[in-house]
Amino acid sequence: MKYLLAAAVGYLLGSLPVGWLVARMHGVDIFEVGSRNPGATNVRRVLGARAGNLVFVLDALKGAIAAGWPLLVSRDFSTLQAFALERDGRVPYCLISLVAALVGHSFSCFTRFKGGKGVAAGTGGLLVMLPISTLIAAVVWVIAFYTTGYVSLASIAAAVTLPLAAFLFGSRTLLVVAAIAISLFVIGRHRANIGRLISGTENKFQKKKDGEA
Repeated sequence: MKYLLAAAVGYLLGSLPVGWLVARMHGVDIFEVGSRNPGATNVRRVLGARAGNLVFVLDALKGAIAAGWPLLVSRDFSTLQAFALERDGRVPYCLISLVAALVGHSFSCFTRFKGGKGVAAGTGGLLVMLPISTLIAAVVWVIAFYTTGYVSLASIAAAVTLPLAAFLFGSRTLLVVAAIAISLFVIGRHRANIGRLISGTENKFQKKKDGEA
């Protein structure tokens, strides 16, 4: 029952359609414009940096909450810190909640099971679970993005880096396996982008000024 509770809470947190709500506040149906994805990248393309950054932060926050709430409801606060997760028995609940949040983010019950690709939500949750490895993956994302201009390629590169960094830093086996699973999930959500990258038809990111239609 505890595992089911963790999954249910995580899914509901992840299902919150942040990108769709922010776009609706601007009078836009994000599922009908741009790449038709409610993620931060498409919101930024369509509505500008302010809206896109807000979506990224809120999506990352719901991922962090999904991964962290099992720690907060525990009576034992002696290990309430990210680096103590290597020895913490609550790790399975954190992982189940985070994975469920990624599923909810990508297949939200509030938007007819449509959603984003899980990069921001996954980043927030993994900062709680694997802070050092996630920061390394984030650096790889930045380098790949500013080198190539492709958000999708940068996200895929970061996804590949995450489990490698977790393994090299000697993280708990369960966390390494979880990092592999989450990375495969994120890469799988980018399969259409991978096809366009191979064919040379993937669009590079172009900044849009705030308020620009």
